[in-house]
Amino acid sequence: MNAEAVARHAAEVDEQGYTVVADAIEPGLVDALLEEVERLERELVPIAENSATVVKGRPRPSLPPVEVTEHDWVRIDDLLLHSALFEHVPVQPSVLPIVEEVLGPGCLISWLMTSTQTPGAVAQRVHADDEMYPLPRPHPPLLCNSLWALVDFTVANGATRVVPGSHRWREMPAPPFPDGEPIEMPKGSVLIWNGSLWHTAGANTSNERRPAITMNYCAGFLRQQVNQQLGLPRSLVQTFEPRLQELVGYGTFAGKMGRISWQSPAVYIDEEDDVLGDILALRNTGEATALRAVTASA
Repeated sequence: MNAEAVARHAAEVDEQGYTVVADAIEPGLVDALLEEVERLERELVPIAENSATVVKGRPRPSLPPVEVTEHDWVRIDDLLLHSALFEHVPVQPSVLPIVEEVLGPGCLISWLMTSTQTPGAVAQRVHADDEMYPLPRPHPPLLCNSLWALVDFTVANGATRVVPGSHRWREMPAPPFPDGEPIEMPKGSVLIWNGSLWHTAGANTSNERRPAITMNYCAGFLRQQVNQQLGLPRSLVQTFEPRLQELVGYGTFAGKMGRISWQSPAVYIDEEDDVLGDILALRNTGEATALRAVTASA
């Protein structure tokens, strides 16, 4: 994506709170991602059933059957764990430059998951993704999130509804909620929005599933919603391209935040052994010496 297009989309996010990038994902990648999402939903049923939102009418293991849900989605977290194909998502060249224009180049992956809305799903509660941050509103962008359409998004199958300009409001989302405007977009499009924007998934009144991928980013000075550093084995991170390594947290913000012993955590990625082991050994030796001294003085 050229600089002019990036600036135009970022300006739309700034002005109205969201933008849509049409044909953001090449058809072959869209089809491959859809196939992979469907495979994971077949093979990782316990993860889907144990998520906060469940397949409508199906019980969660060891819990009573769910009679009514706020919304009915199958969500699978930690996609980078499940397939190398998902490594294309965070660094997508038609999306990431826009996010970096909104949040700055030090942004991080906050959450990468599937988001399949099932037939019969009710409308989600209108919300802003940054509701958990106890800061006065409006404020500079903290989150810049995206939704990848793996099928056509329509009003009938639960297209995302947005409240344009609400990212500039002082109020947090509260009843009575506005209906919002549906974002209908063709397969392969990506919706990008400021985390302060009021939005919701509409009701899925169709007979078809609405599979999608949610790719959320946060500013580099914030804690990520999903702990990428502990959730991804270092042996896997070693195989990532450098930009993806930075996005999951193996880098620093402003050259200082996130460092280890005054170095970027990136220097530790390829180490076979625990590079801090010598320090730990020295600590253990020092503690043993100190303990002996205390015992002797007693």
